[in-house]
Amino acid sequence: MPIYSYRVVSGQEKIVMEMLVKKIKAENLAVYSIIHIEDMKGYMFVEAENEMAARAAANKIHHIKGVLSKEIELKDIEPLLSSKIKQISEKISKGDIVELTAGPFKGERAKVLRIDDKKDELVVELIDVAVPIPVTIKANTIKLRQKASEAE
Repeated sequence: MPIYSYRVVSGQEKIVMEMLVKKIKAENLAVYSIIHIEDMKGYMFVEAENEMAARAAANKIHHIKGVLSKEIELKDIEPLLSSKIKQISEKISKGDIVELTAGPFKGERAKVLRIDDKKDELVVELIDVAVPIPVTIKANTIKLRQKASEAE
């Protein structure tokens, strides 16, 4: 199936996605999937039977600026679709020392206890605190500081 791209108002992608799902179901349009890649602000992708179906789905939906008429090949967006946790889990392993880059513990160092590939989460134990407590965080909110193999 061909893939088409929507230009949308940056930051409104999730709202547009919800409106598209409702419209596609209500009007029984030939749109099979909707993709929003968090790293690509202002763009969404839809897999539709043809360009007319993609345009019909986008018609009269607020925050959609336009539909790009050129079909997009899957190979062009495939690198964007790969999960970040897979990239992170290849770099991070149990016992590594990481730095938290977001949230209430921003700037704190922690030791990785567990990696949950399915949920894109890590369970870490804060190091520089009086009482070490395990904290569950998103995998994209860390920066590797030291590998476990280097620490030994």
